[in-house]
Amino acid sequence: MAKELHGMVEKRGSGLWLTHVVMILGVLVIFFPIWLAFVASTVTQADIVKPPMPLWPGDQFVENYSRALFDGVNVPVATMLFNSMVMAIGIAVGKIAISLLSAFAIVYFRFPGKMIFFWMIFLTLMLPVEVRIVPTYEVVAGFGMLNSYGGLILPLIASATATFLFRQFFLTIPDELAEAARVDGASPMQFFRDIVVPMSRTNIAALFVILFIYGWNQYLWPLLITTDPEMNTIVMGIKQMFPSGDDFAHWPTIMATSILAMIPPVIVVVSMQRLFIRGLVDSEK
Repeated sequence: MAKELHGMVEKRGSGLWLTHVVMILGVLVIFFPIWLAFVASTVTQADIVKPPMPLWPGDQFVENYSRALFDGVNVPVATMLFNSMVMAIGIAVGKIAISLLSAFAIVYFRFPGKMIFFWMIFLTLMLPVEVRIVPTYEVVAGFGMLNSYGGLILPLIASATATFLFRQFFLTIPDELAEAARVDGASPMQFFRDIVVPMSRTNIAALFVILFIYGWNQYLWPLLITTDPEMNTIVMGIKQMFPSGDDFAHWPTIMATSILAMIPPVIVVVSMQRLFIRGLVDSEK
């Protein structure tokens, strides 16, 4: 019996080491292109054009990143980062706020056609922005919101997915809590603010991370409604930096911009990692 247990431990240990080796190799494969982009952002244009490309950072870090942040190609990268930050936070907060309220109404209020309205919301998953982009543009233009943060954010803040996830979570909250709040004289909004929202904290964090990255990576919608270069987002800016035809591209600046564009999403994911994982686990229960 002892020999069998010892053999099982050895097999388990070897399998654990193999798992870690495979994981490390996977991380290296994913990280290597990012490392090359960082190296390219710290060298001169001649170092990139002349093969072989260096694999270690150069001495142009401050110059290249300063040029990207404050000079840019059309607009300074700092301006585009700010625009993307406002858009991503606005979309994430707007989607979560509307989804919380709509899911709360669907679960805790009784009104005619409640389930019909819920399934109508759910069916909007079949209509992404690309499908309804022309009428959405007409509405935004009609309200005079072109080249504005409102135009970037408002058309994208409705989320059927978040509404569905919050509804499923609210259904798991015991009915006794709602009854107790009603007996204590709490209004529906007090129950929502003091009980439902705090219990949804991990789900809100998980959705915030996902929706922030969704808003940060938007390209088609900002490209359509912004004609002022000062309203460009960072994803638009990177695309505009790439040369077309015989145009000249300063690759260290482009690579520095790409690295800068990755920093805010990484900060959001790392800073909210624990709540993000708990929110995903809680959503599966």
